[in-house]
Order: sequence, then structure tokens, then C-alpha cells
Amino acid sequence: MTQAPAARRPSRRRHDREIIALAVPAFGALVAEPLFVMVDSAIVGHLGTPQLAGLAIAAALLTTAVSIFVFLAYATTAAVARRVGAGDLASAIRQGMDGIWLALIIGVAVVALTLPLAPWLVDAFGASDTAAPYASTYLRISSLGIPAMLIVLAATGVLRGLQNTRTPLYVAIGGFAVNGALNLVLVYGAGLGIAGSAWGTVIAQVAMALVYLIVVVRGARRHGASLRPDLAGIRASAQAGIPLLVRTLSLRAVLLIATAVAARLGDTDIAAHQIILSLWSLAAFALDAIAIAGQAIIGRYLGASDTEGAREACRRMIQWGIASGVALGLLIVLARPLFVPLFTGDTDVQNALLPALLVVALSQPICGVVFVLDGVLMGAGDGRYLASAMLLTLAVFAPFALLVPSLGGGLTALWWAMTLMMGVRLMTLWLRMRSGRWIVTGATR
Repeated sequence: MTQAPAARRPSRRRHDREIIALAVPAFGALVAEPLFVMVDSAIVGHLGTPQLAGLAIAAALLTTAVSIFVFLAYATTAAVARRVGAGDLASAIRQGMDGIWLALIIGVAVVALTLPLAPWLVDAFGASDTAAPYASTYLRISSLGIPAMLIVLAATGVLRGLQNTRTPLYVAIGGFAVNGALNLVLVYGAGLGIAGSAWGTVIAQVAMALVYLIVVVRGARRHGASLRPDLAGIRASAQAGIPLLVRTLSLRAVLLIATAVAARLGDTDIAAHQIILSLWSLAAFALDAIAIAGQAIIGRYLGASDTEGAREACRRMIQWGIASGVALGLLIVLARPLFVPLFTGDTDVQNALLPALLVVALSQPICGVVFVLDGVLMGAGDGRYLASAMLLTLAVFAPFALLVPSLGGGLTALWWAMTLMMGVRLMTLWLRMRSGRWIVTGATR
């Protein structure tokens, strides 16, 4: 029987308190990640358009190198939260330690590949002769921080699963402050240019990883969880993350295709695209705060076999996603005269990005629901469906985006293709949510 509105209010207030308690700190931690790139963009942008174009390409490659392994956070959050719901804290933290060891192994391997391949990767993106040297310099130096960032992802997953989003917030604020200060000192004070920006980011990333390790190790000792690497556990963590890896690779392919298309439109358009992508990523991370709350809350409810609680939380978070998307869209439109000059004084770049920015603003309510449903299904451990849905989305998006230059479309047309991509994601995720097939209870899926 359906609950009457009056009977639902106490439950709704309870879910609101849970969402706010987890999402607000998660918001601060999440927006700090794109702010790293935004700070670099703002500082490097005033060195010149070729430098900003080089940063755009290097940042896209680096973000890909890190974020394709975001399953280290997402899968760990869901697995740890389920065990928390089942009342097994020692097993929950042990699961997280396996993820941290896996992160270190992957990070070292990625650096070993990136350093020698940096010039080839930059050329593959179609970088101009003026932008390519800056892109290669930034990419090689910043790749040294990849192991630290992957450790941050895994450790963040542990804490989120334990329903703790405050510690990641504090670490993110500290890392952002250090990154901004070091960038200013090394780029302008020491005169290192774009290389100084890269070194400042690497130092901040390593410091963040060390803080996370201290927090997780203390928690492991307090609950009697082993700190030693367990090959079987590491292998299990890797296998559980494969569907989310496929999902993330498909999403990154979308963003890489968009950047590659923008690069072929010229230095002005790729520079404008970098600014828009930074703002889009900031909005995405802000909306993802509710999704992070969803991962932790849904995982805990399913671990405790509370299916009705999981359904109610899902419905409430969708409402939050819509409202947040509308608010962000309005903020982008109203604040654009204030933040655009912060990134570039080039009027050609400004003129190229303004109409595309309006498209981004219109798409934010769609993004709000997509990110919430993504988080709900991740919290349920429904990785296989997420992988299939994202592969379908890539198949729809790619031809539309690749046709933009040949049909004479510009940056605005490219961002309409990005909005189409989010619409396909909305359709696939909504159908899964309505089916109820994501609801599987117990300490493990």
C-alpha cells in the first residue's frame, strides 16, 4: 500500500538529513578536484593562448589517466558501505586496504607508460605546433602525481563507505590551498611558466595522499584490519572494478572525442573548450555530491536488507538532483560576465565560449538526474548495467561529435552533441531505476 503524504514526511526528513550530512562535505571535496585544473587554467591562461591550449590537451590526458580508475573510489564505497550496513567494520576496512594497494600498483604502471609516450599522445590529439611543447611539458611533470591521486581515490572510497565525507572535505581544502599557492609562486615567482604549474599540482597531490594514508591506517589499526597486501583481495578488487572501468573508459572516450574535435577547430576553440570543460566538470562534481551520498546510503540500506529505505532514498535524491541542476544552470547564466574574464582576456576566446556556455547551463537539470541515478546504481553494485549503458551512449555520441567539423559546426554545435549524450544517459539510467533490478540485498552483491 502506498504511504500517505503525511506518513512519508518523517521518512523524507530523515533522508534529507542523511543526504545533507553526506552530500555537503562531499560537495566541497568533489569541487576541489576540478578546481585544481581551474586554478592551473586561470594562471596559465594569462601566460598566453598557446600555453592554455597546451594545458587543455595535457589536462584532458591526465584527467583520463586518473579518472578511468575512478572505480577505485566508486566500487570501494559501495563494497564498504554494504559491510557497514551488515555491521562488519573490520571487513569493510580490509576491503578498502585492498583497493589502496591496487591503486599504488596501477599508478606506478601508468607513470611508466606516460613518461615515454607523452609527445606521441600530444600529437595524437592534433595539437598545433605552438601548443604541443607546452602540452608535453605539463603532461610529463604532472604524470608523476598519478600514483598519489589514485591512492586518494581509493582512500576516499573507504571513508565514504564508512559514511565519512568530512575528512575528504578537509583534505581537499588543504590540497586546493597548497596547489594554488605553489602555482603562483612557481609560475610567476620562480618564473617556471607552465612547468611550475605542473610541479605545484604534483606536490599538492602527494601531500593529500599522505594525509589519507595516515587516516586510513589509524582506522585499520583501531578495528584490527590488516595493512599487508593480500593478493587474493587485490585481485578481487580489480575484478569487481572491471565493469566500472568499462563504464568510465566509455565516458572518458566521450570527453576525449570532444576535446579532439575542439582541437581541430583551432587554438581559439580549444582554448574556449578548455574553459567550458573546466566549468562543466565543476558543475558535474557539484551534482555528483548527491550521487556520492547515494552510493554510501544505498549501499548501507541494501547491506542491511532495507529495500524500502533504498527506494525512498533514491526517489528523494532524484528530487534533489533536479533542483540542484536548475540552480546550477541559473548560476552559470547569471555569473558568466564575472568568471569568464578570470580565465582569458582574449576576446576571440570569450566570443567562442559564451554561446556554448548557455547550452551547458540548459543541460544542468538533465545532468542532475543522471548523476544521482549513476550514484544509486553504483551504490547497489550494478556495474554491469552501467557499463552497457555507457557503451550505448558512446555509440550514439561519437558520430554526431565527429561530424561537427565537416558540417561546418563550431564549439556550440559540439556542446549540443554533449547535451545529446547526457540525454541518452538519462534514458538508460531511468529505465533501470524503474525496473527495480538493481535492488540486491546482503553484505555482498
